[in-house]
Amino acid sequence: MFKVTFFSSKQYDIEFFKKQLDAPENASYGFSFKFFEGRLSLDNVSLAKGSDAVCVFVNDRVDREIVDALYANGVRILALRCAGFNNVSLRAAQNKLKIVRVPAYSPYAVAEHALCLMLALNRHIHRAYNRTREGNFALGGLLGFDMNGKTCGIIGTGKIAKVLIKSLVGLGVKVLGYDVYPDEQAAKAIGFEYVTLPELYRDSDIISLHCPLTKETEYLVSAESISKMKPGVMLINTSRGQLVNTKDFVEGLKSGAIGAAGLDVYEEESDYFFEDCSDDVITDDVLSRLMTFPNVIVTAHQAFFTQEALTNIADTTMENIRCYIDGRPLVNEVLYTPK
Repeated sequence: MFKVTFFSSKQYDIEFFKKQLDAPENASYGFSFKFFEGRLSLDNVSLAKGSDAVCVFVNDRVDREIVDALYANGVRILALRCAGFNNVSLRAAQNKLKIVRVPAYSPYAVAEHALCLMLALNRHIHRAYNRTREGNFALGGLLGFDMNGKTCGIIGTGKIAKVLIKSLVGLGVKVLGYDVYPDEQAAKAIGFEYVTLPELYRDSDIISLHCPLTKETEYLVSAESISKMKPGVMLINTSRGQLVNTKDFVEGLKSGAIGAAGLDVYEEESDYFFEDCSDDVITDDVLSRLMTFPNVIVTAHQAFFTQEALTNIADTTMENIRCYIDGRPLVNEVLYTPK
């Protein structure tokens, strides 16, 4: 029997992973699952004792102490059911735990959510919804613009971005792209243009972030970069919260330098996102201030949240584990690379 312990487990995780127990490809492995709602921490890491694998999500912090505790408890593989791995100490894990991830679960899910945020902000759907429920059918303050003919800057042009770009081009939007590794062939085929980052800031009516979080991209959006953007720009972030310096961002909203924002991620989201805090006082003053703006939509890291994506996450996670058991190459392994 191969034991897998899950942390940060929600009902939807349990539902989609339990389906794996009935999948023909898993039948011969004798998998045993344990699900825990709490995030992995030093206080509960002992729950993984006797497990062969531990499966975690984006807000589970796997630092050196956790790695050592997991290893001491007999765990040999850490399966991330997400694409990002900045929450794991890869250096501590080398020679102890194999680290695998789900690099792509549904580019359509995230791309469609980004487009959704753009359209909702532009046409003030969130405000119109609240108004009409209270019997207010006035149109004042709900004026939008035609997407056709506008310019959208896409920072990071991977799989998700390419899906979004195709949709935007279909709406008649001019798309400017920036990537440290430009894909000129895709640009020609889809119909967008690569430019420098200053040019993208200067010319874009909308900017959407689709790049990974690295030392180079941390606080990509700051007071300095905001000052280079077109006044009143709309900014969309469905990637990583720390791409945006939120305090600078709030100042940009207050001054009008940023005209609208759709944020599916937040740099200090781990205390709130994925949890029901409706009966609690939100003590994060920056997050509280952010949610007071009528031209801001905050969604709680839900861009990935589709049936197809959850199915793919479960399928890929289990394939990663099966590869480990069989001694096959771990195509989704994350390795420590010294700088």
